[in-house]
Amino acid sequence: MTHQLPPLPFSANDLDPAISSVTIGLHYGKHHQAYLNNLNNLIVGTPFENISLEAIIAKAPAGPIFNNAAQVFNHTFYFDQFKAQGKAKKRPENELLKAIEKSFGSYDKFVEAFSTSAATLFGSGWAWLIREQDGSLVITQESNAGCPLAKQQKPILTCDVWEHAYYMDYQNRRADYIKAFWDILDWAVIESRYRK
Repeated sequence: MTHQLPPLPFSANDLDPAISSVTIGLHYGKHHQAYLNNLNNLIVGTPFENISLEAIIAKAPAGPIFNNAAQVFNHTFYFDQFKAQGKAKKRPENELLKAIEKSFGSYDKFVEAFSTSAATLFGSGWAWLIREQDGSLVITQESNAGCPLAKQQKPILTCDVWEHAYYMDYQNRRADYIKAFWDILDWAVIESRYRK
C-alpha cells in the first residue's frame, strides 16, 4: 500500500494571517510530504507494507517506521481541522460544548488550559484534546512523534508545536501562534471527531 498525501481542505493562503502560505508550503508541502515519502520507503518488504496508517501506529515498535507513520497521521489530523478565516465554525456546540464545560468548567477555561499545554510543552511535539471512553475530555502532551493512537486514545483536536509549524510566521513567539491557532479552527470538524 502506498500512502498518499491528502489534499488540504483550504487553499494555501486561506489561513493568513494566522498561518501564512509560506508556512503552509513548507509545513505541508515539504515536512508532511517528507514524512509520507519516508514512510512509504521504509515499509517496503515489511509486515507494515499493506496495512493502514492507524494499524502501523498501533503495531510498529518505536523507531523510524512508527515515527514517520505517526507524523503523517498527526499532520493530516492537524491540517484537516482548519478552514479559511470567516468560513469556519468558531465555537463548539451541543454535545461537545457540554463535554468541554463538564471537563474544564467552561469553554474559556478549556482554551486557557489547552493553550498552556501547547505553550509549555518542552521542545517539539503536540498538544492534544482526547475523548475518553466515558465521553469526558482530557488534554495531553506528546513529545516529538508521539501519537494518541499508540495509546488507544481517541484524539479530537491537536496543536503542532514543532518549530516548523510557526517559526516562519512567529519566530520564537510560540504563544502568539497558539493564540492565532484558535481563529482558524473549524469546530464542525472537531465536533464530528467527538461524535465518531
